[in-house]
Amino acid sequence: MPKHKVGIVGASGYTGSELVRLLAHHPEVTLEFVTSETYSGKRISDIYPHLQDLVDIELISIENVSDFEPDLVFLALPHGVSMNFVKDHGIDEFVTIDLSGDFRFSSQGIYEEWYKKTHVSAEFMEHSVYGLPELFRDKIRNARLIANPGCYPTSAILALAPLIKHGYVNPSSIVVDSKSGVTGAGAKPKEGLHFPDVFGNFSAYSLVNHRHTPEIENTLLNYSGYSTEILFTPHLLPIDRGILTTTYSTPKKEVNMEMVEELFHSVYEKEHFVRVFDAPPSLKNIRGSNYCDIHATYDERTHRIITISTIDNLVKGAAGQAVQNMNIVFGLIESTGLKHIPLNP
Repeated sequence: MPKHKVGIVGASGYTGSELVRLLAHHPEVTLEFVTSETYSGKRISDIYPHLQDLVDIELISIENVSDFEPDLVFLALPHGVSMNFVKDHGIDEFVTIDLSGDFRFSSQGIYEEWYKKTHVSAEFMEHSVYGLPELFRDKIRNARLIANPGCYPTSAILALAPLIKHGYVNPSSIVVDSKSGVTGAGAKPKEGLHFPDVFGNFSAYSLVNHRHTPEIENTLLNYSGYSTEILFTPHLLPIDRGILTTTYSTPKKEVNMEMVEELFHSVYEKEHFVRVFDAPPSLKNIRGSNYCDIHATYDERTHRIITISTIDNLVKGAAGQAVQNMNIVFGLIESTGLKHIPLNP
């Protein structure tokens, strides 16, 4: 059986290069093209030497994508840029998996309010499927446009979805406290992300107005039917990759620690990439992998349910989840090409 043909638009950033790494030895696909406007004409291994002699494909301009006939295209482009590609190419010729935030909402108004950009291809928003496989794989199978989730939302939603769906917690006044490595900000240098600023430091940012807040709320509503109120605060860790998210919520019925633990084990026992632990997980145990590790417990004194989840923001939080979505679309086993053991230490 012929392999599926895929391409990456925007391969020179962290997410794009991570897609190259994961797809290079995927047994069921061939990587037809990778694009970069900045480095067009160079090899991907010229930009990322760790790919030397492993993936030496030449980067092309986005204008040359029409020379190929891919089955699926990954868009590893900034917010506000992916929508232009979809406007120009549509969704009929190939499946598109967009790793930006451009199609994570069905409402143009919500997108423009939080991203402060005019959406130029809003007619495609209603066709988009939110690509969180553990919650929406039935819709992903036949989707032509898949919105890959944000990294913070992935860690928060997987930790909260069972509690809200099964009526364990009050969906209002949920606190989500997240810490991320600096690769979540992308490869382009930015103020506040230089080594002297980050090393030995720890800081919060985008208080009360982070664009991932409505993404978490909207996704939990679509999955559970319950409107939620999320107080989300992101922090920057002095590490390169990884996210640890802690959530705090109030039960709306009598619960105990055993009930909470059993809920998570029963919901995720058949999932490829969600591992439920009886102790708090750490970032070292998911580094370089597509796993989301979750621990859930109950504090009798404060009457709060606490969850802790960890992911690699570049894998389960971006490229790995995109490949997982691709596997679903192509009818492959979800873990195909993603069975990487985490790097520890």
